[in-house]
Amino acid sequence: MALMPDMARQMLEALGEPALIIRDSRTIAANRPARDLLGQAIEGSDVRLALRHPDAVQMLLSGNEGDLELVGIGSLERPWLLSARALGDRHLLVRLIDRSVVRSAERMRTDFVANASHELRTPLATVIGYAETLAEEGPVADEVRARFGATIETEARRMQRIVEDLMSLSRIEADRYRLPDERVDLGEVARIAVKQASPLAERRGCRIESDIADGLPAVAGDFGQLLQVADNLIGNAIRYGCSEQSPVIVVSVQSSASRVTLTVSDRGEGITPEHLPRLTERFYRVDSARSRESGGTGLGLAIVKHIAERHRGTLDIRSAPGRGTEVSVSIPMA
Repeated sequence: MALMPDMARQMLEALGEPALIIRDSRTIAANRPARDLLGQAIEGSDVRLALRHPDAVQMLLSGNEGDLELVGIGSLERPWLLSARALGDRHLLVRLIDRSVVRSAERMRTDFVANASHELRTPLATVIGYAETLAEEGPVADEVRARFGATIETEARRMQRIVEDLMSLSRIEADRYRLPDERVDLGEVARIAVKQASPLAERRGCRIESDIADGLPAVAGDFGQLLQVADNLIGNAIRYGCSEQSPVIVVSVQSSASRVTLTVSDRGEGITPEHLPRLTERFYRVDSARSRESGGTGLGLAIVKHIAERHRGTLDIRSAPGRGTEVSVSIPMA
C-alpha cells in the first residue's frame, strides 16, 4: 500500500463519516463510525459481508471509482451517498455520507412551497370568483356589491399578511448568523406590544394584564424583531386563548440569572400534547378553519422560533387541554 498503515489508520479515524479501505474484495480497515454502523468485526471480512447491499457490492468489486446514491444501510429508509476513490495498488477508500439532513431539507422546501401555494391559492380563488361576478354585465344590487367587496378586501388582506410574514421569515433567516447588537429593554417592548394589541383585544372581549418588572437589564437584541415576537405571542393568545369564560391574558417580563424572559399566558382551551412539537412548523395549525377565521397565517410561531434562535434565546411552549397555554421567550442579557 502506498500509504503507511499507521498514517492510513489515523487518516481514516479522522473522517467523521463511516469510511473503509478495501483491497480487492476484502475490508482491510474501517474507522469507528463504520464499525458502529456495519459491525465491529468487519475488518478483514469480505466486503459483501460488510455492506450487504447489492448495488454497492457490485460497484466496489469492479474496483472502479465512483459515487452511488443508495438506501438500506443501517436502516431501511436512511439515504446514503457511497463515494469510492482509488488509493493506489488496488486499494479503494470508501466513504458513506449520510444524506438524511439533505433529504429532510429538500422535503421541507417542497412542503413549504406546496403549503405556501395552497395558502395563497385559496383566498386568491375567492377574490377572482367574486371579482368576475362583479365584472359581469347587468345590474348588481348594492347589498350584494357591498358583501362581495367586503369579502374581496378580507381575502386580499389575508394574502397580504401571508406575503408579509413570508418576507419577514426570509429576512430573519438571512440574518440568522449575524448577532444583534442593540441594547433593548424587553419590558418596553412588551408595553408597546400590549398597547398595539389593545384594539384587537377589545374587539374580542379580552383583557390584557401586564406583569412587567421594574429596572430590567437590557438584552442584546434587534428591537424590531423582538417587538414582532411580542406582537405574535400576544396576538395568538387573543385569537386562540381568549373566550367569554377565560377573557384574561397575562403578559409578563421578568429577569433571572443571566436572562430576561417574556411570557404570554392564557386560560383558554389549551392544546393537546401531540400538537406541541409541531407548533413552530410553517403553516402548521391545530385547527385550520378556526385559524383562518381569526386571521392567523400559520407562520407566527415559526417567526418567533427563528427570531429566538437568532438572539441565542430559547422558546418554550407549555399547554394542556382545559388549562390554557403559556409561551415564553428567554433572551440572554446584554
